[in-house]
Amino acid sequence: MVLRGYVPTSEETLQTLAALRLQSLNSDFSTHAPFPRLEELFPPHVLHARLPAPRRRTPTKCRGARLRAGLLVGGLWGQALAKQRAERDQRLRGRLREEGASTMAAIVEKWKLLQGMGRPEAMAAYVALVREWPGFGSTLFDVDLRAVRPQWGKGGGQPWQQAALTPLSPQSPVGAGPQRLWLGIGAKAVSLYKPGEPEPLDSFCYGRISSFGASDSSTFRLSVEDRDLLFETSQVDEIAQLLNTYLASAGDQRSSQPQEPATSPPAPDPTAPPQGLCPTAGPWQHRPPVGSFRS
Repeated sequence: MVLRGYVPTSEETLQTLAALRLQSLNSDFSTHAPFPRLEELFPPHVLHARLPAPRRRTPTKCRGARLRAGLLVGGLWGQALAKQRAERDQRLRGRLREEGASTMAAIVEKWKLLQGMGRPEAMAAYVALVREWPGFGSTLFDVDLRAVRPQWGKGGGQPWQQAALTPLSPQSPVGAGPQRLWLGIGAKAVSLYKPGEPEPLDSFCYGRISSFGASDSSTFRLSVEDRDLLFETSQVDEIAQLLNTYLASAGDQRSSQPQEPATSPPAPDPTAPPQGLCPTAGPWQHRPPVGSFRS
């Protein structure tokens, strides 16, 4: 998850994590120690983000100029453009190698500072850093989200044909239109993250989820109180299976807890969320995949 960019943190922390991984793999720094490739220690997308964005060419508005440009593409002008693109790509590759060398040097310097740290300590320090992210322990899925609240029209009809896009919560910046997000499935809650942001846009305890299901192989629905959240994703089955696993585990834990005598109040569950943060939305049920969300 760290290498794929699913742990949002600073570059400094990412370098420290890479140094701890080297300490765990090779023990103390040595020039004779085997060096993994940088992409096995550090998220490659961070390096690519440092490169300048390619400039977009302004389209020519004049019809005659477009015609002349089209005629030249197959001739010398086209060859010149191909040469320019090749030179640009070569410069970008050189810049990427420089950024990679600079990052590796910074990682090695941090590795040298870990001298004397054993493998168990390095692993514990690594996990402790990653645990600082509130979403630690969740499985993240890339999804396109549409937040929909069905509204019936005056003439009746299907609510999904007249659905209004609404934000997830008054504090949430998620609004109308599909948005690329992370869907985090954890043991106690489902959360939505903007990619790269450490804090969730919104979180839903399982008590607030009334149902979930799939309309087809690429659309997943999560019903939270009075809202139905639609996710476009290629991992519908994986999401549903993971939700089933966590909910079944939560049910087993509740059934295995000893019952308190009727004369004494039940002891508070230390793992339960504070009252009011995750209000119960009624009995939870997993609806099987259907052709439409509502009849």
